[in-house]
Amino acid sequence: MRRVLLISLSMVLALVGWSTVCAEDGFYVIPTKKGNYAPVPKTGLTGTFGTRDDGDLEKGVAWPTPRFTDNKNGTVTDKLTGLIWTKNANAFGRQTWNNALSAANNLKSGDPGLTDGTVAGNWRLPNVRELQSLVDYGRSYPAFPAPADFPFTGLQSDSYWSSTSRGMNDPQMTNIAWHVYFGDGSVNSNTGKGTLYYVWCVRGGP
Repeated sequence: MRRVLLISLSMVLALVGWSTVCAEDGFYVIPTKKGNYAPVPKTGLTGTFGTRDDGDLEKGVAWPTPRFTDNKNGTVTDKLTGLIWTKNANAFGRQTWNNALSAANNLKSGDPGLTDGTVAGNWRLPNVRELQSLVDYGRSYPAFPAPADFPFTGLQSDSYWSSTSRGMNDPQMTNIAWHVYFGDGSVNSNTGKGTLYYVWCVRGGP
């Protein structure tokens, strides 16, 4: 009787788009939603330097065309990730990590160049994966998408802070955070939080 019930439940779950995982005795059911994964976008590299390298295969989710939309209120929407960025990529100059967090957390509509109706707390410092998503690995110095497709101002071919600290399992490393160097698109955690890097604010996301 228990096996019949399991088959029936599995069929119902399959009909609504769920799959099942069963223990060895066949009686335990753990539903998992189909398609519940994070797609990886293309890197932007199109030139090939070897058989089946990135530029040859161009694997990943294709970038929308156009990918970025200027919202005419001091913000830009990335249609690939759904994130909304400040149009001005250099609104605060170089800051320490703690000051960068504070500046992003307190950003609001009415601040220079921003008229989107947001209040303090809507904006934040991007995590390292969000910040890295802006890198175009087909370009360098700067590693941003082509200017015609990238409607930002104040872009710096330099390092920007992320909100991601390094080594949370190592107390000796919590004074270091990840940053993205938009000269070549590299991601690093080789300097302390007292270093002065640029600040780029974001909102939205899951």
